[in-house]
Amino acid sequence: MYEISTKDLFLWIEDIKNSGKDIDDLYLLLDLIGGISKSDLFLLKINSKQKVWLKIDFHLLKKKWKEHIQLCKPIQYISGSSYWRNYKFELNNDVLIPRVETEQIVEIATDIICPTDKKIIFADLGTGSGSIAISLVVENRNWTGLATDIDMNALKVAQKNHKIISSESNINFYCGNWWEPLVHYAGMINLAISNPPYIPKNIYERLPSSVINFEPKKALYGGEDGLSHIRQIISDAPKFLVKGGWLILENHFDQSKKVKNLLRKYGFDSLKTINDIFGIGRFTIGRYK
Repeated sequence: MYEISTKDLFLWIEDIKNSGKDIDDLYLLLDLIGGISKSDLFLLKINSKQKVWLKIDFHLLKKKWKEHIQLCKPIQYISGSSYWRNYKFELNNDVLIPRVETEQIVEIATDIICPTDKKIIFADLGTGSGSIAISLVVENRNWTGLATDIDMNALKVAQKNHKIISSESNINFYCGNWWEPLVHYAGMINLAISNPPYIPKNIYERLPSSVINFEPKKALYGGEDGLSHIRQIISDAPKFLVKGGWLILENHFDQSKKVKNLLRKYGFDSLKTINDIFGIGRFTIGRYK
């Protein structure tokens, strides 16, 4: 731990505030790298403590902030971690930064499973950092998760997060493309969830540098119309889901109608678009007849 004066820390924060930079990014940096939360800072002001302890040297912390500003590099990649729901996930450039709007997918999954269906098998297709699968098994102890990812490096990140966050051995990890590695579970899966790459080509090419220069293209780019991976997931789903099994997909804000049509084509009913916390139709669900 590194000691600095509270005055020096608050002067630095004030300078950044006055420079017009995103102060929330700074608070995130202080939390993830410095080890001091926004509420800790508030208490420091109230208690008027002369000294504060940081996880890293203050000069090094400033260098990390400079790296963020100059390169537009996300704080999560600089720190190698990100908060999501009630957990802290480790990550690197092999996986997407889990977004706050995706957090709702865990609640959707829990809500649509009948309370009497205690023991279920679910698949998290394209698990990335493992955030969805791990949250589901921690919050639903009787569920068994099958987490797949085409990238072995991403899968290693997810496995590491599972060990850190959960003491249970209730997720099996498989390397492969979407359903491909789950052939032994054909017709046995009660619920499948995926946040696949769904950004269309024309949108992807205009993404900010903080995204396009650092986050993996394979986790974002969904082909010409953004639906190439979603089509594959939906078309193969009937081979793996039980009758009455659910599929939950995250999609681009303008794709839900097309996703519903695809689900209908492959034998799904109870189709529904669910808005995220920002009022955007981000999730599409369907039940296999």
